[in-house]
Amino acid sequence: MRVLRDTLLVFQRSMGQTLRNPVWVVVGLMQPIYYLFLFGPVLKPVAQLQGFGGSAYNVFVPALLVQMALFGCVFVGFGLIAELRYGVIERMRVTPMSRLSMLLGRAGRDIAVLLFQSTMLVLMSIPFGLHITLSSILIIFALLLLIGLGMACLSYGLALLLRSEDALAPLLNAVFLPIMLLSGMLLPLSLAPGWLRAIGLAGSTVVVGIAVAAGLAALTISWAARSFGRSVA
Repeated sequence: MRVLRDTLLVFQRSMGQTLRNPVWVVVGLMQPIYYLFLFGPVLKPVAQLQGFGGSAYNVFVPALLVQMALFGCVFVGFGLIAELRYGVIERMRVTPMSRLSMLLGRAGRDIAVLLFQSTMLVLMSIPFGLHITLSSILIIFALLLLIGLGMACLSYGLALLLRSEDALAPLLNAVFLPIMLLSGMLLPLSLAPGWLRAIGLAGSTVVVGIAVAAGLAALTISWAARSFGRSVA
C-alpha cells in the first residue's frame, strides 16, 4: 500500500507539472500529425503492391502510434536531469518515499500523456480511412502501454547514469534511429529485401511483440528502480 500511495503522490505532482505547461503534449502530437497528413496519402498507391499487408492507414497509423510511444517516452529523461540539477531528487532522498514509486509515478504520467495523444491520433485518422475495432484498439493500446513504460524507465535509468543532456541525446539518437528504420514504421518490411527483413525481425506476431515488450518493460523497471535507489540513497 505504501508503494501505491507514494506512486500516486509522485504521479499527481508530475501530472500537475505537465498540465501547467501542456505545450509539450501538443508538440509531441505534431510530428505524427504531419506524417498522417503529408506522408499517409503517399502510401495509398504503395498499398496496392503485393506484400504491403493491408490498407494504407491500417498499416501506417499503428506504426505512428508505436513511433510516438518510442520517441515520446524515450526522451523523458531530460526532465529528470533538470530535477537532479535543481536538487529535487536530493530533497526527495530525505523522505521515506519508496524509490520504486519515484520511478513509477513519473512513468505513469508519461503513459497517461501517451495514451491521450494516441487516442487523439486514432480519432483524427478515422476520416482518412482507418478501420478499427474495439479488440484492435485494446491490443494496440496494451502494446503502447508496455512500450511506453519500458522506454520511459530506460530513459530515466540512463538519465540517472549519465546526468548530462549532452551525453543522453546522442546516445538515444544513435540507438533509436536504427530501431525506427528497422521496425517497418515508414514502410512495411515485407517490401524489403531478405537481409533487411532478417535484421528487422520481420514477421513477428502480435503475441510475440507483446511478450517481448512486457519482458523489456520488466527489465527496464527493475534496472531503473535500482538506479533510483543508488542515485538517491
